[in-house]
Amino acid sequence: MNLPLSPDRLWDRLMAMARIGATPEGGNNRPALSALDGQARQLLADWGREIGLTLSVDRLGNMALRAEGRDPSRPPVLIGSHLDTQPTGGKFDGPYGVLAGLEILHALHESGMRTEAPIILVNWTSEEGCRFSPSMIGAAGAMGVLEEATVLAAPAMDDGQPYGEALGAWAGQADPALLRDAAAYFEAHIEQGPVLEAEGYDLGIVTGGFATERALVTVTGETSHAGTTPMEMRRDGVLAACEMISAGEAILHRIAPEGRMTVCRFMADPGADGVVPGGARFAFEYRHPSNAVLARLLAEADAAMAAIARRRQVAVRREPYWSFPAVVFDEALAARLRDAAARLGARHRDILSGAGHDAYHAASRMPAVMLFIPCHGGVSHHPTESISREWSEKGLRVLADAVIATANAGLAPG
Repeated sequence: MNLPLSPDRLWDRLMAMARIGATPEGGNNRPALSALDGQARQLLADWGREIGLTLSVDRLGNMALRAEGRDPSRPPVLIGSHLDTQPTGGKFDGPYGVLAGLEILHALHESGMRTEAPIILVNWTSEEGCRFSPSMIGAAGAMGVLEEATVLAAPAMDDGQPYGEALGAWAGQADPALLRDAAAYFEAHIEQGPVLEAEGYDLGIVTGGFATERALVTVTGETSHAGTTPMEMRRDGVLAACEMISAGEAILHRIAPEGRMTVCRFMADPGADGVVPGGARFAFEYRHPSNAVLARLLAEADAAMAAIARRRQVAVRREPYWSFPAVVFDEALAARLRDAAARLGARHRDILSGAGHDAYHAASRMPAVMLFIPCHGGVSHHPTESISREWSEKGLRVLADAVIATANAGLAPG
């Protein structure tokens, strides 16, 4: 199918979307279910209406824009990503996948062509997790990873507003579970890492993703006076927490240096001048491609933290709050992307994703795959996040080829 895809129209829409929540540094701050997120959603809905897409919004706020196929009874093919950003986000993390999907549907509309199966463009609610935890919460609810009631009750981290209340006008009537009844799911995304650019590749065919567990660690000691309490008599929660963090990093380097460890947040209690902090809390995560290795990392970290706590006479508690196993994406869909890349002359390689994506939850319910395009320097979640027009176009063309082939012929490649 020779579609009249417009890379320029895709780029113009990326720039128009980036004006919503634009920051002085050149990036975007568009928190999930904020007024700015609402403006972005409305712009997407308007663009979809202009090309005849049917918009459905489910009870979790996930937007589904449907292009009907010649056979409406066939399970649809989904294309998806998200429009919400980190507070220091860039222009492309999320919106590229949504707007590349929109461009495919626009080109189909413009040409008068229809695929056999319907194609649905999905804007998942609250992928980033910076306002509502955990990350990818809208997709998790739709795919049954989290109960719908749990998602709706999740409090905003900035003001405590429940997710269900924050939905406001974007609280739809559709059953989120309807999105599970799909033939396949495609998600295009910037890599958010440096590998593709450094190695000179145009595209990455994502074959799977890292297992991840994120936990809140609470260290409880004793608050005392900073000037009068001798060092050997202190039960300092912050110093104990810092030693635990250092031990966690050493464990990673010893067992699995190819993995990842991040301390996402750190809080001292009471956090006052002149006071030995009796408590500390920190959120930390391990990521690794192997479920078994991740489990070993966590077990050794728990043992190390317990030993430090005993020596420093503090208590420690680790409470996981976000986790998912390693993801293996569908090989037939990956092969279809490889074939499209080869036909279109895009240099590509297989790659794993270290970051979490909505596609992880979709993969629990249907064949799913991701396509990465490079980003300059691997920079993401930062205002300077950037891509080239050439990468944007190659990703668009390969995605379109694979999506349309799937909507016309099922899952077997070729």
